[in-house]
Amino acid sequence: MTLRSGLWLPLFDELSDPAVVVRLAAEAEEAGWDGLFVWDHLRWRAPVRAAADPWITLAAAAAVTERLRFGPMVTPLARRRPAKLARETASLDRLSGGRLILGAGLGSDRFGEEFSRTGEELDDRVRAAMLDESLAVLRAAWSGAPVRHRGEHYVVDDIAFEPPPSGIPVWIAGFPGNTAPLRRAARHDGFFPVNLDHPDQLAEAVGTVRRLRAEAGADGPYDVAVGLPADADLAAYEAAGATWWLTDFDPHTITVDEVRGVLRAGPVRA
Repeated sequence: MTLRSGLWLPLFDELSDPAVVVRLAAEAEEAGWDGLFVWDHLRWRAPVRAAADPWITLAAAAAVTERLRFGPMVTPLARRRPAKLARETASLDRLSGGRLILGAGLGSDRFGEEFSRTGEELDDRVRAAMLDESLAVLRAAWSGAPVRHRGEHYVVDDIAFEPPPSGIPVWIAGFPGNTAPLRRAARHDGFFPVNLDHPDQLAEAVGTVRRLRAEAGADGPYDVAVGLPADADLAAYEAAGATWWLTDFDPHTITVDEVRGVLRAGPVRA
């Protein structure tokens, strides 16, 4: 198999201590894992009580690893200011030597009420527009050229975000049956379908993304990441188009011992 393997961790409760996740990152690299990806949430529903900041955690993990790819999977861009995120992502990519992958999506108020409890936008359509506009700002900022953007939601008036990153892939999250996320994913560097039920569902979504990319004349590497438990039929999902397997843990019951058990069992091997 050529499927790459990444730990995908909710930073809750036992994993809310960044020092714990940093140790897991070092162990994962030593064990041959390809990536470390983390959830990006302010809070989660009970029984979860504690949560860590993903960006602080990822920066610390980047500092103790040399090969591991990493990133938030996913960050809801409508909850972040794109100019600030441009600085953070560029710095983190440089700190890691070009290993950052940005997972981006709409986010949801369903599981943690983190939008409604902080006065953030609740309308999915508005957040989708904010997501697309944020991505446009980030792409412009990462070029290193001055950004002159006046949009519906954001303004960046003649700011150059230097030093620029080496090149940050963007993976777009979305439900595979929805057209808008597929179109958005086709415009970027990867697709992270959520709530997959069957490999055939993935194959259909990947087929749509490939067609949209071909119609747009897009080429170059493209990734499809799937979040699945360790006992899933990974070969079937790889045949359906997956290039990355991310470990799917229950956020309500995840423990360090559980993560370490999956980690030590090892990544997918060819």
